[in-house]
Amino acid sequence: MIRLTFYVRRKAEMSREEFQSYWLNTHGPLVASHSSDLNILRYVQNHTLDDPLNETMNQARGGEMEPPYDGVAELWWEEEDVLMEALQSEAGIAAGAALLEDENRFIDLANSPLYMAYEYPQVNPTPENIVASVDSDIIKIHFPLRHIESMPEDEVRRYWLTNHGPIIRSHAPASGIIRYLQVHRAGHALDEQLREARGTVTPPYLGHAEVWVDRGAAPTPEAADANRAAIEDESKFIDFKRSSMWVVKEHTIIDRRLYIGADRRK
Repeated sequence: MIRLTFYVRRKAEMSREEFQSYWLNTHGPLVASHSSDLNILRYVQNHTLDDPLNETMNQARGGEMEPPYDGVAELWWEEEDVLMEALQSEAGIAAGAALLEDENRFIDLANSPLYMAYEYPQVNPTPENIVASVDSDIIKIHFPLRHIESMPEDEVRRYWLTNHGPIIRSHAPASGIIRYLQVHRAGHALDEQLREARGTVTPPYLGHAEVWVDRGAAPTPEAADANRAAIEDESKFIDFKRSSMWVVKEHTIIDRRLYIGADRRK
């Protein structure tokens, strides 16, 4: 499975509320209407919250992180070949043009980085049905990161996956984490095409972490120690000043995973 992550900033003349309303109620249905032409398996909008935890996480990492984006669009395809086939079809090309035309109405595309990526689950209960919906106590934390420039990228990716991942997994029960994904930028040739089409100037991230936490669960005495251990290890490979971290709620627009599974069982 391959996915697209699109960190979106709103047009300067729009409030966040106006932006998120248009994104959810106008652009979301437009994506859904073209989903078959683009072979989209799943599409989720992550809407940024004005939550005190945003500043708490920023201050804990030096207080100079990049400001949160207004949201994150996430799209999945079952396989890379399925995605490329759709993008090269006449219907897929027309669908992509229609979506880009609408993006220009409400997204600051120059400052909204996007990239293809692969997921590496770290804490991942099955079935994968944990959602930070608006009416639940679950929140989702997005953490797009850039690495310390003195470290080679391949070394950082390896450290993130094989050293940092196990640390977070070991502290997950104490820190209230119920799901944790590492999402590594794939370095796909499609990235540059997407950036050029949108005039994107903000450099892409190495990848990002996604963390789901249940706020309804009672805090543990070990939570503070778990948080300190996580930040101490993050500082070994993450450039906090060129990274960001904030809280979102999820809006699932498309999810065809169950239908595909049913087809395969026939």
